[in-house]
Amino acid sequence: MSSLLPNGAEVMSYSDAAQKSDIIIIAIHREHYDFLTELTEVLNGKILVDVSNNLKINHLISEEVNYYITPSSINKKRINTNLIVLTQVLICGNDSKAKQRVMDVVRSLGLTPLDKGSLVAANEIENYPLQLFPMWKFPFYLSAVLCVFFFFYCVIREVIYPYVHEKRDRTFRLPISIPNRVFPIAALTLLALVYLPGVIAAILQLYRGTKYRRFPDWLDHWMLCRKQLGLIALGFAFLHVLYTLVIPIRYYVRWTLNNRTVTQAITKKENPFSTTTSWLSDSYVALGMLGFFLFVLLGITSLPSVSNTVNWREFRFVQSKLGYLTLILCTAHTLVYGGKRFLNPSNLVWYLPSAYVIALIIPCTVLVIKFILILPCIDKTLMRIRQGWERNPKYSESALNGKTDI
Repeated sequence: MSSLLPNGAEVMSYSDAAQKSDIIIIAIHREHYDFLTELTEVLNGKILVDVSNNLKINHLISEEVNYYITPSSINKKRINTNLIVLTQVLICGNDSKAKQRVMDVVRSLGLTPLDKGSLVAANEIENYPLQLFPMWKFPFYLSAVLCVFFFFYCVIREVIYPYVHEKRDRTFRLPISIPNRVFPIAALTLLALVYLPGVIAAILQLYRGTKYRRFPDWLDHWMLCRKQLGLIALGFAFLHVLYTLVIPIRYYVRWTLNNRTVTQAITKKENPFSTTTSWLSDSYVALGMLGFFLFVLLGITSLPSVSNTVNWREFRFVQSKLGYLTLILCTAHTLVYGGKRFLNPSNLVWYLPSAYVIALIIPCTVLVIKFILILPCIDKTLMRIRQGWERNPKYSESALNGKTDI
């Protein structure tokens, strides 16, 4: 065993070890803390640093651990640390001097200490590593609902309807064709939902005439999830690009092209070149490429390694100005895709419009409302409100008194 110990290390009892230092690091699992109750007198006045982690959320909160370690002492100082990133250590404690000493130790190890307040905050910090994508749940569920809804919507239009009315088997469209409709629809809808809460927040501020009243909880949570919604939308856009690239090698596409060529050769007829169709096709592709490029740019700037290197004005310009430009390009891409078929009654299947028509509802709504909000007469008032002006100051007074009018 002696060969396994580093040079200068000493083996001694718990009591002897506790007496040799003012800072004691407890590096064992919390299930084995029972021996510490026997060291109450020895630990009196010591700085206890708990670096253990819970195995379950709220398994043993910090205040319970603090009482368990020193049940009868009021002079004990306990610091809770938890690694969040490789070089950052979060520290909680009720004694500022004790925290400062521990932070000095952390700095000597080449790490960055971050004071997170008293032990009350330690429970939240300890639960954080045990949470599974807390800010991603709503975006994931929403994305799943959108995909399932539009998938079955397209199945009804493109698979079930042809089978019922024409006895044609169109199930081969399930692997590629229908997903390639669902993914861009989900991407465009989620991108619009990224900017919809900001529009709603602006309307609320204009209606209330103040910025000092809290938003509803659902809107607040929605705004906090905008980054996740945007990244998932970018993922769907990537899938749309990949699915589109494989279209030329599909058997169905090659068969259709060859069959059309042979038919024209036999009948000695050809389709005349349409300048309008060519313009629509090229514009549709060009708008899609430009929109996807800006979409990727938005995703890159949302990464912490990139966003931390730009100032607030630069970040706001990319995420707001270029973000709305991306939404405009993607919406225009979808509109041009529809072309002459946009509101053609012949495209209705069981009175159901094409899926892309439904996908345009939210983006167009966001763009129309945003256009109204940037009108000088409205934008000026909104900027005054966001700079602290209030139409009726009584709201801020009631907020200071703990009253809400929501």
